[in-house]
Amino acid sequence: MARLVFGMNQSLDGYVDHTEFAPGPTLFRHFVEQAREQAGSVYGRKIYELMRYWENDQPEWSEDERAFAAAWRNQPKWVVSRTLTSVGPNATLVGDDLEGAIRAIKAERQGEIEVAGPDLAGTLTELGLIDEYRIYLHPVVLGKGTPYFSGPRPRLRLVAHEPMDDDVIRLTYVPV
Repeated sequence: MARLVFGMNQSLDGYVDHTEFAPGPTLFRHFVEQAREQAGSVYGRKIYELMRYWENDQPEWSEDERAFAAAWRNQPKWVVSRTLTSVGPNATLVGDDLEGAIRAIKAERQGEIEVAGPDLAGTLTELGLIDEYRIYLHPVVLGKGTPYFSGPRPRLRLVAHEPMDDDVIRLTYVPV
């Protein structure tokens, strides 16, 4: 059975915003390896539309960016949306029965499936479907934005912490 993991870069004050801070080279390489190893990704519409950036190579990309794009394109993606009518390559649109669809995906797969997007993660948290939370804590204070926990705030237990870059720590939690 697959495990659902919600992980995102987060500011010290609890916000996620890819336009305000980005991973350094070491952390980005970690994300490349993670994308290669994942059994797939579940996206909310907003994050999926942002991630579609990786569908087409750009001439200015580094070797690591090209590696991430290849890994991202290769993995299956499930997109949760009430407004999209179609999705790109290697992606499946999830219909109205979110809980049933995610339970089926977990039962059919092995390995780790990424959950992308705080709104979707909030819904899946409420349904009790997320198995692990990974916070990549950056030394940035934003003061506003989208919180990492956009919905329910589950009781969690810290199971690991690891320096990821010169100034980023990964905190890994599981539901209690």
